[in-house]
Amino acid sequence: MLLVLILLLAAWLAMGLWQRYKPLPEGVDVAWPMRQADNVRLLSDETWYDAEGKSHQRQMIFDEVLGMIAQARRLIVLDMFLFNDFAGQADNAGMRALSSELSEALIKQKRRHPDMTVQVITDPINTLYGALMPEHLARLQDAGVALVISDLDRLRASNPLWSGLWHLGLNRLGNDQGGGWLPNPMGPDRVTLRSYLSIANVRANHRKTLVVDHGDGWAGLITSANPHDASSRHDNVALRFEGPAALDLLASERALIDWSRSAGDDNKDEDEDEDEEESEKASKPRVDDKTQGSAADERLRILSEAAIRDALLSRITRSDDGERLDIAVFYLSHRPLIEALKAAHARGVAVRVLLDPNREAFGMKKGGIPNRPVAAELAEAGIEVRWCLTQGEQCHTKLLLHRKRAGQGAAMILGSANYTRRNLDNLNLETSVELVGTLRTPAINEAAELFERQWLSRDAHRTSVALSAGGEASQWAHWRYRLMEASGLSTF
Repeated sequence: MLLVLILLLAAWLAMGLWQRYKPLPEGVDVAWPMRQADNVRLLSDETWYDAEGKSHQRQMIFDEVLGMIAQARRLIVLDMFLFNDFAGQADNAGMRALSSELSEALIKQKRRHPDMTVQVITDPINTLYGALMPEHLARLQDAGVALVISDLDRLRASNPLWSGLWHLGLNRLGNDQGGGWLPNPMGPDRVTLRSYLSIANVRANHRKTLVVDHGDGWAGLITSANPHDASSRHDNVALRFEGPAALDLLASERALIDWSRSAGDDNKDEDEDEDEEESEKASKPRVDDKTQGSAADERLRILSEAAIRDALLSRITRSDDGERLDIAVFYLSHRPLIEALKAAHARGVAVRVLLDPNREAFGMKKGGIPNRPVAAELAEAGIEVRWCLTQGEQCHTKLLLHRKRAGQGAAMILGSANYTRRNLDNLNLETSVELVGTLRTPAINEAAELFERQWLSRDAHRTSVALSAGGEASQWAHWRYRLMEASGLSTF
């Protein structure tokens, strides 16, 4: 009996190590080449409060997404993490029905152009890992939209302690729609025990992207926003662009589609291959592309997974005395980034960090992990930190803005990735974009203005509060976050 137990523990350990360090699937951790930036636009969703405490909103991102879908004629490839109307314990009042708006737009466009290829990629959390089929996703399939549920088993384990056991056989249990008996942690209906066992792996396709044909060319959009009704009041950012970089984004998504479908989906429609030629063009080096070695002021590149981390670290470590780094992010816990920010400040870089207080999530109270202890650590090092002013919504932005000395250029990185181990170390699927230009580059200038609006709170436009308003972070909170970050036993 003891021998059997030892063998089981050894198998658990071995499987956990394999799942943590196994080879990555194709298309993960890619930094695409810099391309000339065509028709680049910054989009933002903002929430603020007036002197009487009344909430105000300005939303741009999904209006643009709907517009891009409405003009497409040949191809739509949409990849969204949270695509549902689950509200958890939140009050639905004042929420925008983003999931149904987006679904209706896709169905309408597919009906207008029956020969169009429409592919929607999403995370299995939207079906509670197979226990449910939400009505809007079923309607998409009925309308001829190809629904791709991301194959998360191909990803490395962010929680190897559990995933080691999961992959010893529990992952083969499957799931049943309509057979649940446990409460849905995200909304109505019942789910199975197998859904809860799947959730414990805490890995995700966290991307939020769109690619469409646009006239004779292509347009892409990368954002931090989800088409999730309960997230509709969150602060978010997005970058819309046209040209060769949109084909890089398409190639990145096609890789995910290919290996997710190879996991056993034999129902692939022949029409879904109509965009393969363009996708293959995007995946090949284009040495004759006018963007290679371009002298244009504005250039951008697509980044995925750990390539995002490398770009962030490069921006921070290359910043110098007299330059400025502004960061607005939902979660900040990645140790190399934190150490790099402290070192940049010590070199004379002006560093400002705007953080979500991590106190609420869809009606549920949270303990301020990880941002509270991280904010205290940064402030102790002399870095300026402020809290977003939130009342149920979240500061869901993921933005780094690097401004050099006058006339020496500027850059920004934005997208889906929070600044955590799970989001930046090849565990989740993520997509961000790096835009390089000058302070006169419209999108960079608008990002700087957006950050200033959020940072410099006024009575008539209240957006943030001083760090002291959040109270002190305990030593226990600090070490708790460090343990959760290192082990994967967390949701951030």
